[in-house]
Amino acid sequence: MSTKRELSCIVGEEIKKAHAVCIPIPAQGHINAMLKVAKLLHHSGFHITFVNTEFIHRRLLNSLGLDSLKGLSDFHFHTIPDGLPLPDDINDATQDIPALCDSIRKTCLVPLRNLLTKLNSDLNIPQVTGIVSDGCMSFTLQAAEELGIPQVFCWTHSACGFFAYMNYHLLMEKGLIPLKDESYLTNGYLETPIECIPGMKNMRLRDLPTSSRTTDPNDLMLDFIMGEADRSQKAAAVILNTFDALDQDILDSLSTMLPPRVYTIGPLQLLLNQLQNDDDDLKSRKEESGRLECLNSKEPGSVVYVNFGSITVMTHQQLTEFAWGLANSEQTFLWIIRSNLVVSESTVFPPEFMIRTKERGMLAGWCPQEQVLSHPAIGGFLTHSGWNSTLDSICGGVPVICWPFFSEQPTNCRYSCVNWGIGDEIQQDVKREDVEKLVRELMVGDKGKEMKKKAMEWKNKAGAATAPGGSSHVNFNNMVNDILLSKQYY
Repeated sequence: MSTKRELSCIVGEEIKKAHAVCIPIPAQGHINAMLKVAKLLHHSGFHITFVNTEFIHRRLLNSLGLDSLKGLSDFHFHTIPDGLPLPDDINDATQDIPALCDSIRKTCLVPLRNLLTKLNSDLNIPQVTGIVSDGCMSFTLQAAEELGIPQVFCWTHSACGFFAYMNYHLLMEKGLIPLKDESYLTNGYLETPIECIPGMKNMRLRDLPTSSRTTDPNDLMLDFIMGEADRSQKAAAVILNTFDALDQDILDSLSTMLPPRVYTIGPLQLLLNQLQNDDDDLKSRKEESGRLECLNSKEPGSVVYVNFGSITVMTHQQLTEFAWGLANSEQTFLWIIRSNLVVSESTVFPPEFMIRTKERGMLAGWCPQEQVLSHPAIGGFLTHSGWNSTLDSICGGVPVICWPFFSEQPTNCRYSCVNWGIGDEIQQDVKREDVEKLVRELMVGDKGKEMKKKAMEWKNKAGAATAPGGSSHVNFNNMVNDILLSKQYY
C-alpha cells in the first residue's frame, strides 16, 4: 500500500473503476473506524461514497465547518434519513440509542436503495461495485444482494465483543440470559463464570456486553444485536479492527461459526500510518496542537490521560469522586471534559479542586487522542474501554484503568485487565480512594510497571501485524482482491 494503484473491474470489454459505498452506524467512534477503512480503500484506488445519517452529518458539519467534508473528487459524502425526527438544535440534542437502532433497521433500506440508484445513474462517477457497512447496519445486505455486488460487514466493535454477540443464542439456550428479575443485577448472579463459550476465557456474566443485562426476552436491544450478528453469516466477508496475535483464540472459534471469510485488518490507525501521503482533506477534526505542546514539557511517562469517550455520561457525584481521586493521587493529568459529560448538569468542578491541581491538571474539551496516547509523556490512561480507545492505548503502549459504561465496554475491560494484562478495573460505584490508589499504582507502582511492559509488548506486535508483510497488512490486500474485486460478482 505504499503506492496508490488504480483498481478496476472488467466486464466484457468495459473497464470501470471500483466504487465502494461505506456506511457506518451513526456513532462517533464507529464513524472514525469506518472512515479509516474508507481512506485505506481510497488510497488503494477505490472511488468512495461515505454515507452518514442526516443527523450525524449535520453534527459533523457543525463541529468541523461547512467546507470540512469537501475536497477530493473521488471521495464523496452523502446522507440518508434515520427515520427519527430531526431536533431543532442539533448541537444540544442526543439520540436515544434503542429508538435509533430500531428505526434504522425498519426505515433505512428504502433511502439507501434510492441513493444507490442515484449513484448508478450518475455518468460522472463509477458504478457501485461493493458495500462496506458497519455490522450493525445490516439492512445494507439486501441492497447489495439486489445489485449483485459484494457486501462486507466491518464490525467496529472489538472481536471479543462481537464474539459475545455471536453467542447470545447459546447463552439463552443455557438459561444464563435474559435475567430472571431485577434482583439478579445486584444479588451476585452477574459474578457467575461463563464456561460455555469456546475461545472466551476468564469471563463472568457481568463481563458480557450490557445488552445482555435485561429481564425481557423480547428486549429491543437484545433482539437488535442478535439479529445484526446473525446476518453477518450472510455477508461476503467480515472485517475486524484487531490483529491476529491479540485475539487468536476468538478468531479460531469465529472461523467455525461464520461461513464468510474473516479478515483482521487492525489496528487501522497503524495500517493508515503505512501510507506515504495520507488524505489531509479527510481529517476528522481540526488539530488542537496546544495540548501536545503542553505535553512536550512533561517528563516521560508522567501524565495520566483521562477520557471517557463521546457517549459515556456520569452523575455529578461520580465526577467529583474522579476529580478528587486524581487530585489526591498527586499525579499530573490531562482530562478531556465534554460539555455533556454530566447527566442533566453542567460540568463544573469545585473551586478547591481547581486550586489544588492548578500546577499539574490540564483540562480540555477535545484533543487528538491517537497522537496524545503516542506521546512519550503519557504514562497511563483512565478510560471507558471503548474499542477505539483500547486500541489507541495498545498502539501507544499505554496501560489503562478501565471504567466501562455500556455496549461491549465491560468485555473490553475484562480482556484488557485479565487476558492482555494491560489494565486494572475501577468499580462502577466509583470512590475517590479507589481512584487515588489505582492511579498511583498505574503511574509509580510495581503493578503499573508490569502493565506498561505488557502494553509495550502488544504495541510491538500490533506494529508487526500492520507492517508490510504483516498479518493485517496482508489481510487487507487479500480482502480487497478476494472480495471487493472478486470476479464472481461481475
